[in-house]
Amino acid sequence: MLTPTNEGNDQQLLSHNSPVAESQDQEGSKDVDPESTRNAETQPKKRHHKNTSHSDNVYNSPTTKSHCNTQTGEKSFKCDTCGKLFKNKSKLKIHQRHHTGEKPYFCETCGKSFRTSTGLLIHRRTHTGEKPYTCNTCGKKFTNNSALSKHTRTHTGEKPYTCNTCGKKISNKSDLNKHTRTHTGEKPYFCETCGKGFSTSACLLVHVRIHTGEKPYTCNTCGKKFSDKSDLSKHTRTHTGEKPHFCETCGKGFTTRTVLLVHMRIHTGEKPYSCETCGKDFRTSYESLVHMRIHTGEKPYTCDICGKKFSQRVHLVRHVIIHTHKKS
Repeated sequence: MLTPTNEGNDQQLLSHNSPVAESQDQEGSKDVDPESTRNAETQPKKRHHKNTSHSDNVYNSPTTKSHCNTQTGEKSFKCDTCGKLFKNKSKLKIHQRHHTGEKPYFCETCGKSFRTSTGLLIHRRTHTGEKPYTCNTCGKKFTNNSALSKHTRTHTGEKPYTCNTCGKKISNKSDLNKHTRTHTGEKPYFCETCGKGFSTSACLLVHVRIHTGEKPYTCNTCGKKFSDKSDLSKHTRTHTGEKPHFCETCGKGFTTRTVLLVHMRIHTGEKPYSCETCGKDFRTSYESLVHMRIHTGEKPYTCDICGKKFSQRVHLVRHVIIHTHKKS
């Protein structure tokens, strides 16, 4: 007789495979941290007869072998598809779904399927609105315990995960997996329309909106729509005047971190963009682009009144003033 693993073990398994973990984050909760849901949400155990389903048959598959640690005497079960080892058959069974694509748990409301019972449980709360986990510090509520644990670290400053390559410390395992890809260059998420690869499922989701035209984020002040939430946040600051990013050298504030980084080059003297034709260096990619037009002769800005062309928009604006003064 076999007893299915609990939902905590489902989550623990996901930490072995970062793309899957992120995928479940998107399906169930964006902040699911596999390390902290081991014992948080369990369901009653049910008995099943051996070999009653395709997924159970994985135990008797010729590609599944048990191994014994001669030092501890503990058995481990190896997946011959990828070589990962697991302490029991239940965890191996769940892991096999990453290779087979099996998603045996279905949402009765919308029909969406999941690899693990935990993914389904958390997903259901998107329909019910249930948020049973509350932060003791600020009172914010969450749909699952792992999201609460991840949030709590914003108050404590705890960063228990360390990048083996650069030593950077990170507060949760899913973010560590994403960071690691900046070193490996891995892009496991692909756009079905154009084939472009992305390091995270969130980046892929935003990219797909280029093809669909979807812009789900709307500015409450002016009604402008955006495809990415971060772009909406940046835009909102044009109305509020908020400048949360400050230069440590001169104290000047900026609306985005990108603009701050460009500003910092004034102090450091860094000019990372070079002209391939003449070798001149520039602080920004835009300055380099405008400079290249000297060599190419490109003049993309045209005066609607007289048809004169310009290489920079600012030159066109100055030129148009000439016509307005003549009319007055």
